[in-house]
Amino acid sequence: MSASPIENLIKSLSCLPGFGPRSARRAALYLIKKKETALHSLAKALETVQESLTVCSECGNIDTINPCSVCSDPRRDDALLCVVEEVADLWALDRSRLFSGRFHVLGGRLSALDGITPEDLTIEALINRVKGGKIKEVVLAMNATLEGQTTAHYITDSLENMPVRITQLAHGLPVGGELDYLDDGTLAQALRARRPVA
Repeated sequence: MSASPIENLIKSLSCLPGFGPRSARRAALYLIKKKETALHSLAKALETVQESLTVCSECGNIDTINPCSVCSDPRRDDALLCVVEEVADLWALDRSRLFSGRFHVLGGRLSALDGITPEDLTIEALINRVKGGKIKEVVLAMNATLEGQTTAHYITDSLENMPVRITQLAHGLPVGGELDYLDDGTLAQALRARRPVA
């Protein structure tokens, strides 16, 4: 016996990150109650995105245009390139409005356990972008995990003989964080990255 459309909606919503069966039911009920406004606009937005979704040929971002809106922005600094693991990282950094350069999405991170090698990522495309000569600084914005740091080291080695400055995001104490609640790795990184006060 096939499931009802409402059960299918709940099942589809429960596949989203952060949604379990209970929160999916609540979201489905909300959408049903607000059928004329929320449900209709959500369905229309999903349909539009599905029809026009594309991967940017320059940076790997997901957008509805190619090149994406980030790469198409003429105000961005072509000399700065921030390398991130995933599109979500690009969106987070771009949302902060603190980085004015270009981006490069690797599509993951190196992981021997998962069988992810440099060939599975867009590292070769990154090297070719740097070889183009416009880029003066590469900012490695890898996650502070073993795999993220392994990826950062591999990229650093790959770009070693190129005339480009390689920097990495600082790691350590979060703003508003209390020492008692931080893990040992965060504390160790904060101590290693200490700087003079004056």
